Amino acid sequence: MMRTLLALALLLLALLAGVAIGETAIEPQVVLHVLANKLWAAGYVLDPIDEGVVWNYRLTRALVAAACGAGLATCGVLLQSLLRNPLADPYLLGISAGASTGAVLVALLGVGGGLISLSAGAFVGAMAAFALVILLARASGSSSGTGQIILAGIAGSQLFNALTAFLITKSASSEQARGILFWLLGNLSGVRWPSVWLAVPVAVAGLAVCLWHRRALDAFTFGTDSAASLGIAVRRVQFVLVGCAALVTAVMVSIVGSIGFVGLVIPHAVRLLVGTGHSRLLPASALGGALFLIAADVLSRTLIKGQVIPVGVVTALVGAPVFALILIGRRNAR
Repeated sequence: MMRTLLALALLLLALLAGVAIGETAIEPQVVLHVLANKLWAAGYVLDPIDEGVVWNYRLTRALVAAACGAGLATCGVLLQSLLRNPLADPYLLGISAGASTGAVLVALLGVGGGLISLSAGAFVGAMAAFALVILLARASGSSSGTGQIILAGIAGSQLFNALTAFLITKSASSEQARGILFWLLGNLSGVRWPSVWLAVPVAVAGLAVCLWHRRALDAFTFGTDSAASLGIAVRRVQFVLVGCAALVTAVMVSIVGSIGFVGLVIPHAVRLLVGTGHSRLLPASALGGALFLIAADVLSRTLIKGQVIPVGVVTALVGAPVFALILIGRRNAR
């Protein structure tokens, strides 16, 4: 109980910092007053500009950043356990690239005649990318080996990135191309409350599904044969969990674009703190991902005065060195 309360307190403090810190600093007390006015009609007298910035801009950014970070970190844990591969994550396996292609197809070409949303298109693209990666890995002689599946993921990622670039070059106007390319690098600037109502429930539902299958994930770390010997319906569980990872990744990509290293670095870092049991690893990784992406979003708005850096650039600048340190630490620990 104490750990849960501490985790909630850390998340609330991070959200408060994400709202208060920005191009123009806003006092935490003002943030709390805005929330009190909006949620409980407290009647505090506030500057309308500050109130609008807090409620319509920074709070939505912070909430979507938290949901996106939690969702991607959860997907990282899930894929690493299912594939028994420490390098598996939605970005390296090409799932994010496939989701980007699906979303761009819907946005630029109107695939589905307006009946298919960006998230649905991204989901189809994510599933197609993952299926391609598994087929390539099996064709090369392995569907779970570290080398083969990562190489297949890189190939699939490059293919879908090329398809996305081709679609943008062929069908997008210059203004559309600039907007889509900035979005593909990870962009939280355009998120508003509808994005919150989509991202937060999906992240929570994804975590809940994974926690429901936590014992199966513990078993999968020892291989599918071990899982089957424990009475786990391997194919059904794999289908459900892969679909969950694809759906969560697709929704997050459709909202904020492709963001790397969250699903790779956070699970590794959290394992050093809480161990490998998924009953602790999953919620701790979700919390770590949320805190990491909120911090990355704050940095994206404050590193260069007057400019906003794509949040995916910040996660790569921070995540790559951190992951290198983790790899060195694991090597020294052997």
